[in-house]
Amino acid sequence: MSPAPISARIRSALQPYLRLPVSIYIIFTATIINGIGIFVFPFMTLILTRNLGYDPKTAGIIMMLLSTAYIPGGFIGGKLADRFGRKKVMMVTQLVSVAAFVPCGFLGNSPLIVLFIAISIFFDGITDPARQAMQTDLTTPENRQTAFSLIYLGHNLGFALGPLIAGFLFNRAPQWIFWGNALAAGIAVLLVLAFVPETKPTNEQLEQSLHSDSSEKAVQGGLIKALLSRPFLLLYVFITTWYGFVYAQHRFLLPLQTDQLFGAGGAPLYGLLMTFNAVIVVVFNIPLVAALKRFGPVVNTAIAGFLYALGFGMLGLIHSKWLFFVSVFIWTAGEIVNATNSEVYVANHTPMSHRGRFNAVIPLIWGFGWGVSTWYSGMLTEAFGLNTTWLLMGLIAASAALGVLLLNSVEQRRKKRRADLTAAAITPEA
Repeated sequence: MSPAPISARIRSALQPYLRLPVSIYIIFTATIINGIGIFVFPFMTLILTRNLGYDPKTAGIIMMLLSTAYIPGGFIGGKLADRFGRKKVMMVTQLVSVAAFVPCGFLGNSPLIVLFIAISIFFDGITDPARQAMQTDLTTPENRQTAFSLIYLGHNLGFALGPLIAGFLFNRAPQWIFWGNALAAGIAVLLVLAFVPETKPTNEQLEQSLHSDSSEKAVQGGLIKALLSRPFLLLYVFITTWYGFVYAQHRFLLPLQTDQLFGAGGAPLYGLLMTFNAVIVVVFNIPLVAALKRFGPVVNTAIAGFLYALGFGMLGLIHSKWLFFVSVFIWTAGEIVNATNSEVYVANHTPMSHRGRFNAVIPLIWGFGWGVSTWYSGMLTEAFGLNTTWLLMGLIAASAALGVLLLNSVEQRRKKRRADLTAAAITPEA
């Protein structure tokens, strides 16, 4: 193939990214900075087991309990974001969240570290609905997948360096695992504070949307009424919760496995694997989004599930270092496809009047799978070993992917029946 067609395809793939709102580029930059400083959570398993001395089962229970701290924060944050505005809520609560890491750097191996991490997670739970609602406010159904994929790319551009740095800090300067995380996140918050305006829809915009046919039009009433008006969205979210159940293992079982197989070299290897994960996202994000865009969010989500099944399931059968990189490549492709489609599907079906609350409830449903996963996988690992647990994770991901395909089939048949009935109603009699 000649160079000209290849360069034309590259330009075509990049063109949508050049027409986004300025605020999206600011959020993209802030996301890169924040991603560079994500030190604590990728190494939570090793912090709990190697530094604080907990066994894998106890560490899994602690990680599950820490995840539950997010839940009340999310409910509070969603309501506050819809009532008072995205930016106000996001700025205050995220600064508190990152400030909670500062004392951890002075505590050594004290169990009090767990308490401060719980405080950070709680306030991060308040922050996230406002952050996601802001991103949705700034975009439209036409440019949303491009904008969300750019922000996702920014996270991974930063994350390409973060775990690599943290992997070496873990043994040499563990206090900077916490301080570095707080510093980077604080800079990202201040950048958004300075350059991104408040985005909460006005009352006039909400009223106008009531007379439109948009899937994002406002809903008059409370959260329950709004959720029940989107039954396929709810089913989609419940099924894909199992993706989080499986995906959570890259932060729990994977570092345990590298530590078990490679000893002192396990932490640096895990850092390299996480950096490789981020590099794959950076390199393949745009090509994969462009290649699969024609299939639509639901089918693409099913493809992601099958990639998770293969990538995570094979970890139950491998022992050599290079095969770990193959596994990461496969499940990272699934991560890209899932991340650039799931949130778009949700955003396109969320009423603009309830964006904060939907972005509180839906991630909580997704997060439930992530949260309980470490508890169950910790027990399974203790009872049956890592290999069997990994194989079970692959089976769960494949089953969820089949569920997504079934849901899509039902939804498409329902849409076709409605279209046929509408066409018959407006067709004049002969």
